[in-house]
This record gives sequence, C-alpha cells and structure tokens, in this order.
Amino acid sequence: MPTPAHRAASHQTAEASTFGFDDPTSLDLGADLAAAAASWLAHLANARGYSRETLAAYERDLRQFVSFLAVHLDYSPCLADLARLDAKTVRAFLAARRRQGAVSRSLSRTLSALRTFFRWLEAEGRIRNRTLQQVSLPKIPHSVPKPLTEAHAARVVSGEVTQPVDDWIGMRDTAVLLLLYGGGLRISEALSLTVADAPVNGRDVIVIAGKGGKERMVPVLPVTQAAVSSYLKLCPYPLQATDPLFVGAKGGALSPRIIQLAMQRMRETFGLPATATPHALRHSFATHLLAAGADLRQIQELLGHASLSTTQIYTAVDRDRLLAVYDAAHPRQTTG
Repeated sequence: MPTPAHRAASHQTAEASTFGFDDPTSLDLGADLAAAAASWLAHLANARGYSRETLAAYERDLRQFVSFLAVHLDYSPCLADLARLDAKTVRAFLAARRRQGAVSRSLSRTLSALRTFFRWLEAEGRIRNRTLQQVSLPKIPHSVPKPLTEAHAARVVSGEVTQPVDDWIGMRDTAVLLLLYGGGLRISEALSLTVADAPVNGRDVIVIAGKGGKERMVPVLPVTQAAVSSYLKLCPYPLQATDPLFVGAKGGALSPRIIQLAMQRMRETFGLPATATPHALRHSFATHLLAAGADLRQIQELLGHASLSTTQIYTAVDRDRLLAVYDAAHPRQTTG
C-alpha cells in the first residue's frame, strides 16, 4: 500500500510540470534555463518530496528573479547569465522586491530558494556560481508562537460549537481539531490522511509524512480515536481505503478553509483572540507539553522538526508564561 510520502510524490510529479518552466515561451528566458528550472522543480517534487505549496512558492521566487534579470540585462537570460551573476545584481533584485512591498521573511525565503536552485545546478554539473552564498539573508524579527491557553484549547476540541448542517460534519471538525491539538499535526498533514491511515480499531499510532517527505510516528489519544471512529460511522459517503479520511459536505476532499471557518466561529463564540487559528493548536500542543515537563527532544520528534533550534522557540513561550505567573504570584509584587 502506498505510504503518504509516495502518494504525495506521485501527485507532486504532475504538479511540477504545471508551473510553466517546461515551456520557454511562458517566460522571457532562454530554453536551457527553462528546461533546468523545470527539471529542478521535478527533482524537488520527486526526490525531495516537497509539498505542492512549497513547489509553488519556489517556482514563484525563481520566476520573479528571472523576470528581474530579463529587465536588468535587456535580453532573455540563460544559464550562462546565471554563471556570471554577481552579488551586486542579487542585491539589486532584493532591493526591487523590497520596494514592491516584500517583507524580510519573504525575501529570506526567496534567497533560500535561489540558493537551493544554484546548488542543484552545481550538483548537476550545469554551472557553478556561489555568489548567492555571499549575500546575507535579511534579518527576520523574532516571533514567538501564540498558543491558546489550556482552557481555551480544551473548549475548541470539546465539540461545543458544531456545524449546524449535520451531526457528522460537526464530528468531522472535532476529529480534525483533536488531531491538530492532540497530535501536533499541521492542518495539511491531517487532511492528507486516507481512510487506511485512520486511527481506529485500537490503532494508537499513525505515520505522518511531513515537510520534505520526512516521516514521523505520532501517538493518537483515545479521545481522538473515538472522535475519528464516530465521524466515520456518521459520514454518509462510502469511503474506500485510499480515499481522503476527511471529506467535505459534497464528498470531496476537505478543504483547509472549512476548518479555518470552524475556528472563526469558535473565536466569535468563545471570545478567543485573533491568533486562535488551526495552526495555533499545533503551537498549543508543543507549549502545553513543555509546560507539563516533556523533553524538548521528544517534542521535536513529535512535531517533525528537522532541527532542535526550531523547537527551542517554544521555550521562549514557556518562559514568558512562567514570568507572568511569577509576577502575579510573588509576594513582593503586592503593594500597600
């Protein structure tokens, strides 16, 4: 049976060919550069298992860059032009994107995408130019995840606010939200599960294919297993093993937007902050585990982070919470 990673790879192979770089007339650039870009995107999809969203972002970054080069050079750029690329031109491109309103985070991702492309070109023996390594990544303001409080998170996954159209839809939404908060899944990971992946009939661990196709094992709480089982019993559509586990009102694959709207209703009903999004449940999962004494390495594995430094950002959240408790409870904080 195909794994989630294999299913994603086969889907992404088709996606990589839809971005337009395999057609030199779709953009003002040389045929050799167009072919190289198409091959690179296919490599990211097939060999690296990049998601459709990441492929689209990388294609957009490269497209913006070669469009800038076409104007800068006043002719269609080819691979030879990339081989001659200098740091001054790269900085001019980033400055132009900044003037168009791009923020540091977006520019940093763009530069990272271009570095990935140039490293691939070198590995393939097409060109060798390490100019991009000389250009520093824009500084990104330090941002700390904004989790829900434990009380708010408990209400979100309690099923108190359900879709009035049908009971099965309300149970479906609850099951998805429990996977996000109880397992730390990204919404894309939860919605990519198939019926064969469902944590039912005593199955308390699922295998998730995360970013880059990296697989991890995620324990599933009994309450989540029960919610998924109840949803499947109520679902009016006959689902096969390879079908999406979570389906929409018309039986097709469930859109992330539906879960986002469910969270919006909960924000309005429970008076939750604007930061209470589906992804905030993943942040809440990590933060609440850390507060309960879980090891940072264990949380890293559960979240599927490639680097511990990514997980360490939750220590800042926990530290802020502890300081707030200290300020509120320490005797020296009282006056009079």
